[in-house]
Amino acid sequence: MLTNRIELPVNIHPQPDETTCGPTCLHAIYRYWGDDEPLADLIERTGKLAQGGTFAVLLACDALRRGYDATIYTYNLNVFDPSWFNGSDVDIAERLRMQREVKADYRLRHATEGYLEFLRLGGRLRMKDLTRGLVQGLLRRGFPLLTGLSSTYLYRAMREYGTDDTPDDVRGLPSGHFVVLAGYERERRKVLVEDPYQPNPFAGAHQYWLGMDRVLGAVLLGIVTHDANLLVIRPRDGRRRDTR
Repeated sequence: MLTNRIELPVNIHPQPDETTCGPTCLHAIYRYWGDDEPLADLIERTGKLAQGGTFAVLLACDALRRGYDATIYTYNLNVFDPSWFNGSDVDIAERLRMQREVKADYRLRHATEGYLEFLRLGGRLRMKDLTRGLVQGLLRRGFPLLTGLSSTYLYRAMREYGTDDTPDDVRGLPSGHFVVLAGYERERRKVLVEDPYQPNPFAGAHQYWLGMDRVLGAVLLGIVTHDANLLVIRPRDGRRRDTR
């Protein structure tokens, strides 16, 4: 019998600045699994890109180095060709290296280095249809989902311009963000979002329920900032958390 409601006990801290949403979400996942450390230490260890922020794959590499399993469900067609996941015996690492030689985009090359390290460390890549069933199934198994998505679409916010991220509907560009999906309500078709950004448009706290379709659309549009993924991190010792 399917459960109509799941709410995982994820507790997220506020992100210290505009560019640390990724490690703050990773910190919440670690704490969910009983692995706590100062957020400042995690931020220092994971670092950031030259233009600020990070990629989900770099967060996944940190988890792999700490002894976790990590699986990325990717929808980033800038980095991955769908034919690499069609069941044939494709060496994705080799295809990534070949692609790196013919495409000069800085962010693409940086993401590629991250994915090569991710695969070397034993990370798993999947490309499956992004559906309510996929999200609900992973949450039902007790796995909170760290996701890189479009905050511009999620918040319906004005695009941002310049190094200080000034709202500007003409000159502005879409912005990316990380949140953790920690529950769902099947009947209302809503998903529980743990959001490190404060203040966000939906609640005075870091936790809110939002329509599943809105969130899935934001995940897919994360491709604009080289994410668009679900990251599942779980202990290798088989530990489970109560999903009630």
